[in-house]
Amino acid sequence: MQRLKNINDFQKFKNEKQPISMITCYDFAFARLAEQAGIDCLLVGDSLGNVVAGYGTTIPVTLDQMIYHAEIVRRGAPNTFLVCDLPFMSYHVSIEDTMRNCGRVMKETGSNALKLEGGRDFRNVVEALVKASIPVMGHLGLTPQSVHKLGGFTVQGRDEDKRRIMLEDAKMLEDAGAFSLVLEMVPEALAREISESLTIPTIGIGAGRYTDGQVLVINDLLGTDERYNPKYLKKYANLAKIVKDAITRYDAEVKEGKFPGEENTFK
Repeated sequence: MQRLKNINDFQKFKNEKQPISMITCYDFAFARLAEQAGIDCLLVGDSLGNVVAGYGTTIPVTLDQMIYHAEIVRRGAPNTFLVCDLPFMSYHVSIEDTMRNCGRVMKETGSNALKLEGGRDFRNVVEALVKASIPVMGHLGLTPQSVHKLGGFTVQGRDEDKRRIMLEDAKMLEDAGAFSLVLEMVPEALAREISESLTIPTIGIGAGRYTDGQVLVINDLLGTDERYNPKYLKKYANLAKIVKDAITRYDAEVKEGKFPGEENTFK
């Protein structure tokens, strides 16, 4: 059984240049397997809106949905550091509203930290959460909750002004007390510059080779969706084919009267 990590472990990983492995996952079964494999950190992402619910964006995801999925992931992986995303509009209205929502997540899910998107506009939110002893993971670059404002799912920080703003935002989040930072779909050179300028660890997704860790969605790395092939993704399996082949064989055996066989019946 692995020891449950804490934020000091992740800081130690950066200091010792030990890459951090993180997987986004949404259910008990995959969480259990990820823990058995020894993954450093599990993220229950609001990307469940896309992956689990079939929405086009993360915006429809509710706080109750995040709590439900984080709760079942925690049961599957009781000894793995768990981060839960804060969904759209759960931390945007007021500090009081944010604290109430975040208190629910921490109490009801057993999460070890929360993640929120955005930079300078949410510095006061990060400060308030850290003051309340809630560890916060930041998120810059492509922030899916802002997809309409950004004009789509595109690489962020390519022009000089946006590069400068992202560097400043990263430092602001660190100063506000964030213990780590996700960088999503950012040019490799910029992600490297941010990572080297911060004392806290960075975790990349589509941010190149020089962040302090990497994160992928478990469904993506296992290849459950043959249609989804972004440049940043490496598929470590092709479960779509395996699952379809298994279901096809089951369907055929049921219709041919081969299943259940004698070995599948009770006396």
